Amino acid sequence: MDKTKILFVCLGNICRSPSAEAVMKALVDKNGIGSRFEIDSAGITGYHAGEPADQRMQRHAINRNIRLTSISRQVKSPDDFEYFDYIIGMDDQNMDDLYHLSPNDTSEKISKMTDYCTQHSNTSVPDPYYGGAAGFELVLDILEDACAGLLNHIEEDGQ
Repeated sequence: MDKTKILFVCLGNICRSPSAEAVMKALVDKNGIGSRFEIDSAGITGYHAGEPADQRMQRHAINRNIRLTSISRQVKSPDDFEYFDYIIGMDDQNMDDLYHLSPNDTSEKISKMTDYCTQHSNTSVPDPYYGGAAGFELVLDILEDACAGLLNHIEEDGQ
């Protein structure tokens, strides 16, 4: 059986999308199904390419036993759009950028992270970069909710 391939995307790939990647990996591993998934993250921009996740984001994630180990990279079009089954943006600007970058026949793979939330009513995952500790915690709260909803969605789709 082919792996389900998921790409999480935010602006710079140092806060939200690497956190979504790590939360999703932790969730599928906890459920004993990690081998069924390939999970990655990328940024719309390449400003932070080659860098690890933001240290503040890493500290908040570690407090939840989540390790952010990915290295930032930029979204590759058309390759990422052809390769991944799910391409998930964190906010409306990311979504607009993804649709703009997407080859015509792959746009159905794109969705917004908060579309999978079942407990939070946020319409986007806010960028915590210029804020304080509460912003990083909120991001992780939303991502834990949304990743659980995404996993349920994938399982219901039979992937």
